[in-house]
Amino acid sequence: MSIGIALFPVDATDSGTLALHADSAMYHSKEQGKNTASFFTPEINRRTKGRLDLENGIRVALEQQDFVLYYQPKVAIDTGRIVGVEALVRWQHPIRGLVPPDEFVPVAEECGLIVGLGNWVLRTACATARAWDAANLPQIGMAVNVSGRQFLRRSVVDDVKAALEATGFAADRLEIEVTEGVLMQHSDNSTEDLQALRDLGVQVSIDDFGTGYSSLSYLKRLPIDTLKIDKSFIQDVSDNSHDAAIASAIIDMARSLQLNVVAEGVETEAQVRFLQRKGCGLVQGYYFGQALPLEDMEELLRGGGILAPPSGD
Repeated sequence: MSIGIALFPVDATDSGTLALHADSAMYHSKEQGKNTASFFTPEINRRTKGRLDLENGIRVALEQQDFVLYYQPKVAIDTGRIVGVEALVRWQHPIRGLVPPDEFVPVAEECGLIVGLGNWVLRTACATARAWDAANLPQIGMAVNVSGRQFLRRSVVDDVKAALEATGFAADRLEIEVTEGVLMQHSDNSTEDLQALRDLGVQVSIDDFGTGYSSLSYLKRLPIDTLKIDKSFIQDVSDNSHDAAIASAIIDMARSLQLNVVAEGVETEAQVRFLQRKGCGLVQGYYFGQALPLEDMEELLRGGGILAPPSGD
């Protein structure tokens, strides 16, 4: 239970304003992890107003198509060749410029706008990949993240099917990425929905693997194709024995289960050498390249889709 409290006459002198302030305090309690009570303060009021402004801004941005996609290359570690990209949403705000996703995605998730935004990302990513095919660019995979809200609504399969039909993109080159947390929160429906995606021919990937749950039993029952090792295990993998042991175990387990494995957040040559020794063939991260806007990604693909390591690294 989350409780918000506003006091008369300190916080307000009329019932309507008191109720609004108590409501603001209640949302503050939710942000603190729920199961707590919060008293209203002017700072809470400012934060609540900022959140409402952000929510309204997201609605307007969806209507005015102010969102854009950036594309994070997925690279074959030995050759530097791009084998796929992950579509990442950015907000091109008319005043603030490029707004990062960690600022607006949680709000969109909480208020339900993530469903409309997620569908836009899915269709735009598929249409982009189909346009690359038409331009005779290298045929690569396209990965799209799916939110917990989309799983909750049980709309994922229909949304993916509609995007594929509308764009003509090949199902076997679309990869749907789902976090461990989402799968476990909606475990009753996860197997059915993921199997339906696989039946469409779509690839399924578990994102941020290793950060959510200690139980690995779901790996043998969920229809998945790829594990993505969370960047928190890659960051210090070259000089932290615990991280090295975890990353090695995930790679070995994935190979034993005949699953693909991708390392996220790869930024140094030492990390690359470790992953090569362990047999992890696919990576994402700044070592080879950061997420790129559409025009830059297309130029890279026109050049053959090879990413050389940074000079001097």
